[in-house]
Amino acid sequence: MKKLLFTLLLAALILPFAAAQGKLEVGQKAPEWVLTDASRQEFTMNSWPGKVLQINYVDPDNDDLNDPFNDAIDKAVDIDKIIDKNAFKGFGIVDLQSTKLPDGLVRAIAGRKAKKYDTTILFDYMGLLHEKWGMPMDSYTIVIVDKNRIVRGVYKGKIADGDIPGIIEMITKLTKE
Repeated sequence: MKKLLFTLLLAALILPFAAAQGKLEVGQKAPEWVLTDASRQEFTMNSWPGKVLQINYVDPDNDDLNDPFNDAIDKAVDIDKIIDKNAFKGFGIVDLQSTKLPDGLVRAIAGRKAKKYDTTILFDYMGLLHEKWGMPMDSYTIVIVDKNRIVRGVYKGKIADGDIPGIIEMITKLTKE
């Protein structure tokens, strides 16, 4: 009986800590990673020093889910010029653990997105950000980090149209800090 109680107590103490590992939360420093693009060039968040980052972590099966948000960001940067292009970088990370699509098709989708948004697309072959950041499987998650790599927003799934202006306003403010 004592062993059972000890085991239950130990589990009660360890499980919340283990569950918190790898979960990305607003206000915390985002754990670093190293991922590659299609040509196997390595990138980290520090590949864009001094910039606010919009990181799209995407299951290729849901690659169009947040196009309205990304189109609004492009408009804010390129047309309205309310987000300073020199202080901001948006890019994608393809979650290859969440798809059964063939590699060639995934690369074609990524190439189309890179061209459409004039951006960098990286590939998470081993599910690194599932482990380090707690990114959900089979989803589309957008993470906003400031210039110091502090997480300022985590948006899982489709961003509602009504939330887009507030996120753009937050990014605009962060680029001016």
